[in-house]
Amino acid sequence: MTVYHFTGIKGSGMSSLAQILFDSGESVQGSDIEKHFFTEEPLRKRNITILPFDPDNIKEGMTIIAGNAFPDSHPEIIRAKEMNLEVIRYHTFLGEYLEKFTSIAITGAHGKTSTTGLMAHVLEGATPTSFLIGDGTGGGMKDAKNFVMEACEYRRHFLAYHPDYAVMTNIDFDHPDYYKDIDDVFSAFQSMALQVKKAIVACGDDEYLQKIQANVPVVYYGFGSQNDFEARNVEKTTEGTSFEVYVRNEYYSKFFIPMYGDHTILNTLAVISLCHYEGIPAALIQERLHTYHGVKRRFTETERGSRILIDDYAHHPTEISATIESARQKYPNKELIAIFQPHTFTRTQAFLKNFANSLSGADCVYLCDIFGSAREKGGALSIEDLANLIEESHLLNKENINELLSHENAVFLFMGAGDIHKFQTAFEELLQEA
Repeated sequence: MTVYHFTGIKGSGMSSLAQILFDSGESVQGSDIEKHFFTEEPLRKRNITILPFDPDNIKEGMTIIAGNAFPDSHPEIIRAKEMNLEVIRYHTFLGEYLEKFTSIAITGAHGKTSTTGLMAHVLEGATPTSFLIGDGTGGGMKDAKNFVMEACEYRRHFLAYHPDYAVMTNIDFDHPDYYKDIDDVFSAFQSMALQVKKAIVACGDDEYLQKIQANVPVVYYGFGSQNDFEARNVEKTTEGTSFEVYVRNEYYSKFFIPMYGDHTILNTLAVISLCHYEGIPAALIQERLHTYHGVKRRFTETERGSRILIDDYAHHPTEISATIESARQKYPNKELIAIFQPHTFTRTQAFLKNFANSLSGADCVYLCDIFGSAREKGGALSIEDLANLIEESHLLNKENINELLSHENAVFLFMGAGDIHKFQTAFEELLQEA
């Protein structure tokens, strides 16, 4: 029996794929650095072996799935090639694997992780479904008919996929270390659109997605009356959000979601649109929406007395605004504290003023040092450049975390794609001592 060895198994997509193969009955192991990542927890729950990087991990009879972050010069990959073992890149393997199923690829600059999680949960209520979510969560079923996956546009990796369906949530400029401008991003999505086999479900409120050309039907959803699936009569409360869906101007059904903010309505509309296309009844969709508990690091709440701590992956100005909007809806009577750690110097530089504008929607802003990346250790600017654009903002580090104690009846939004969690952990420890 083939053993799948994952070089870089703690990567968010790699961890998810390892879980899927393991759940499907395959033999799986992997290697990575020893630092702890939240993505390894579901691997350990399955007792999947995680080894330190070492060329001696590579044995006869293995297939090596290599993470995109690790070059061909990595010692494990060199050893595998010396032994004439198959070495296949993560996105290439995934592109071949999804051919076994009715595949749904969820892509977009924002919202793809949340939409993938919701899509998998709803479809699972109708048909056995395997899924790969970018928060490091994966699930495989031996009799799965559907495969729902998050498809990332970074470095055009999603062009390794030829899915039956693609859901496109939006097109926005991000990853400035790779994409030149918004037109470059659009060209990647346009290339992806031409690889879809059955239909594209796209947000028609997005001006760029309206321009997408495809060889299959494009079904649009959104708030605008031009959409095939339109949300009307939205009602927002502290319990969640309800709205009516009209399909080509005909009333379809009313839905309630225990979620907050306009972006969650759009994510849900994407799911409803695809399920309608696949003939899944509205009553079943609603039943599954009620039991959805979200994905990791997307508005993940912890209650500590009068204080609410929220962990969120928001690392782009658009996402920060959406997270603040959600918190305002759910907690209208609490002070809103934004604790933000920018992720990568190129992104911080490209969106400096946009970050300042979006963060200014909070009542008080704390800023943590810029988190670099494996590709980018430093840059020409510092966190002070952002602080100078936000009135009365504060610089935060683990030594002065006690400043947060001055806010009592408050919501604390810990936002970022780096290691922002260490600030939340330090604050939680302070609250336990207080």
